[in-house]
Amino acid sequence: MSATPASQREKIIQALMGLAGERPWEDISISDVAERAGLSLADFRDAFPSKGAVLGGFQRMIDRQVLEGTSNDLRDEPARDRLFDVLMRCLDALAPYKDAMRNIRDWARREPAAALALNGEMINSMRFMLEAAGIDSEGSLGNIKLQGLVLAWLRILDVWFSDDDPQLDRTMAALDKELDRGGRIVQRLEDVHRLSAPLRNLAGSLFTGASRARERTRERWDQRPRGEFDRPVDV
Repeated sequence: MSATPASQREKIIQALMGLAGERPWEDISISDVAERAGLSLADFRDAFPSKGAVLGGFQRMIDRQVLEGTSNDLRDEPARDRLFDVLMRCLDALAPYKDAMRNIRDWARREPAAALALNGEMINSMRFMLEAAGIDSEGSLGNIKLQGLVLAWLRILDVWFSDDDPQLDRTMAALDKELDRGGRIVQRLEDVHRLSAPLRNLAGSLFTGASRARERTRERWDQRPRGEFDRPVDV
């Protein structure tokens, strides 16, 4: 029986992350991954268009593990505690791939384009982590929250990479610190957003009024009687 597309994708993900834990990212070819996975290049091409796409599949795999483990046990706890629990479960899911994650981090620091692409993947991931914690990521401040959480997550990972304690005391302390700092920043942003609401409403009214005035002016201009300056000039 041939492997299903889903099982082939999982084999490729596991093969790539295994290789990434052993050598620099730039030294891994698609052929290396296909050979480690026991698949052909055609199978790889059917599953993923590139190594970077495999990383996206890996992130979605980790997210699924975290989201499937989400329960309502902490529903009545503060939002900060719920997010702490979600992110710690994310670290638990990443633990088998720690060496690979470290090498991928090093590669992204050498390649700005790669860092930008990975940032987009992490924003999508953190959107679901916030949802799992029952924290809103929509609205005009949603993107700011998400990008801020991604930056905080990168700092937490930097601590995690060098934290060999099974209890992850240093990592948990870093997570505590980042969530406290992030909470204060979000609170200030929400305060500013709330206080500036009258000004935004006024600005919106002014722009709306200006737009309508331009439309009325254009209508009057189009409906004006044609005068001598509208007639073609004989040459």
